[in-house]
Amino acid sequence: MSPESAYHRDYFYVGGYYADDEKGARVMQGQMYVEQLIPLGGAKRPLPLVFFHGAGQTATNWLNTPDGRKGWATYFIDQGYMVYLTDSPTRGRSRWQPSNTLITLTADFAEKNWTATAHYKLWPQAELHTQWPGSGRMGDPIFDAFYASQVQFPENYSIEQSGVKPAGAALLDRIGPAILITHSQGGPAGWLLADARPKLAKAIIAVEPAGPPFVARVWKGALQKPYGITDIPLTYDPPPDLGDVPLHTQEIAATGGGKERWLIQAEPARKLVNLMDIPVVLVTAEASYHSAYEECTVKFLKQAGVDVQWLKLAEHGIKGNGHFMFMELNNLEIAKLLESRIAELVL
Repeated sequence: MSPESAYHRDYFYVGGYYADDEKGARVMQGQMYVEQLIPLGGAKRPLPLVFFHGAGQTATNWLNTPDGRKGWATYFIDQGYMVYLTDSPTRGRSRWQPSNTLITLTADFAEKNWTATAHYKLWPQAELHTQWPGSGRMGDPIFDAFYASQVQFPENYSIEQSGVKPAGAALLDRIGPAILITHSQGGPAGWLLADARPKLAKAIIAVEPAGPPFVARVWKGALQKPYGITDIPLTYDPPPDLGDVPLHTQEIAATGGGKERWLIQAEPARKLVNLMDIPVVLVTAEASYHSAYEECTVKFLKQAGVDVQWLKLAEHGIKGNGHFMFMELNNLEIAKLLESRIAELVL
């Protein structure tokens, strides 16, 4: 039995609308499943935490780890936070439309990019990965438990973002001010909700959010994020151009290793006016593929006027982590560091 803490649990759905399916029948789409976890005796912290998962994942990411240890949801409940876990629209318990093209990440992909990166050494920092429990390979019971949790998701990221923006806004309208914690493909949810509800998004903890700006790192050459950090529009000042290239770019070299070059805005950079008063902590693990280009995301945000702190775990003595740091052996050490940053920012 996993060491989950005792809490009160509820669930509900937000967002959604009726539309015709491919047979002309009326169905609901765009709704988002939300699980509410309340510490026994009530929340002791003034602001709840809202979690958004990444590609191929669901809200189970934040519960116990694949090897049965406490996850981040339990840790923050123990600290007195009310926690909301979401299944992004089109994912898990949030209904998807069969007419959408869906993809599933393979076990080989998970090994190479997430769990056994030191074995494959696909980027300069990969060999530093030591914190995944077990071998991270197929046949290892911990890896098998993790990979069994993977689900299908739309190949077109704008479909999910177009759902999570109104559904997430409806969630904030319902629960009030909150701190957003996002991971990977779920990163755009933080930017979009802060843009839509700047008075209710009190801080964003972006754990290796989708990046780098404008291009796809995982699927090379894919057209992705024309608005820099999202695939769908954000509020910029001056407003973006019309057409397929809303933001002008310039090429820069990252210092995190490798020979690739990345994109940020051309100067003078447009400003993300609705995000400028919202503190952001961008978290990067030592051995993740994000470490090769994360500074480009940080530079993009600073160009756009966002108050962003770059939290590099290795600089705080937390070493050996990969992209799924919240499941790894030292996950609670990382959670403790994030809690201290949350307290400094908003509490």
